[in-house]
Amino acid sequence: MTYAGIPEEYSTLDVAKIVLIPVPYDGTSTWIKGSDKGPEAFLDASANMELYDIETNSEVYKQGVYLANPVNENSSPEKMVDAVHKTALDYLNKGKFVTLFGGEHSVSIGSIRAFKDKFVNLTVLQFDAHADLRKEYEDSSCNHACAVHEAQFTTNLVQIGIRSMDIEEKQYMKDENCFFSHQIHANPNWMKEALSKITDNVFITIDLDAFDSSIMPSTGTPEPGGLNWFQIVDFIRLVAQHKNIVGFDIMELCPNKVNKGPDFLAAKLYYKILSYVFNKK
Repeated sequence: MTYAGIPEEYSTLDVAKIVLIPVPYDGTSTWIKGSDKGPEAFLDASANMELYDIETNSEVYKQGVYLANPVNENSSPEKMVDAVHKTALDYLNKGKFVTLFGGEHSVSIGSIRAFKDKFVNLTVLQFDAHADLRKEYEDSSCNHACAVHEAQFTTNLVQIGIRSMDIEEKQYMKDENCFFSHQIHANPNWMKEALSKITDNVFITIDLDAFDSSIMPSTGTPEPGGLNWFQIVDFIRLVAQHKNIVGFDIMELCPNKVNKGPDFLAAKLYYKILSYVFNKK
């Protein structure tokens, strides 16, 4: 099996510039279960996707995409995070452009640690409905509700699309770096303002519930009032043009057997980001 059914000549580790690490983990989700099935649904949708990107006039798969073995550690959230950290860092040290697909958002704690180890002056750009700033939740600091708490202290965290949080998280939030969903809808200049908060090296973490639930209902905690397709991809394109995107992850696809549209949205989003990164013009 290759990513998106691409020819084998573009899918081996020695030739591929890009590595895709699936992480089918759903150990700390607290409402709708099933994000451990996200990577499988994403790969199935990707195999049914056109590989020519009209906007960038490119076929980014020809950069080579290696589909890594999944990280299957699920004995505890802490051990999963450690396994993701180690796996991502191993591929980064091989000089690869590393991407991950989950799984629920606790996976990103390991992702962010790996990129923080590899890159200086790192911004974590978070697209999410939820602040995910709790220090600990349900007796673990490696819970999906804590996905970027550590990043707030070890990186430059910029949050986009937030529209749900607990009051305890306010103490950890940097208001100047958070662009709430209701503010985005009222501010035509939000992209320029958000871009000014981002340092040169950027790791993007996307919880798919950042999208409005009308187009992305297949998440563990769908929230109304989210962003649309073009708000998210247009901003990522802007970031790619002006900053150095060093990697990204996409989390929280909780597939629905009847509605395949969200699976395909996730597949297109992944491919679109790669197209922007490798075709900056």
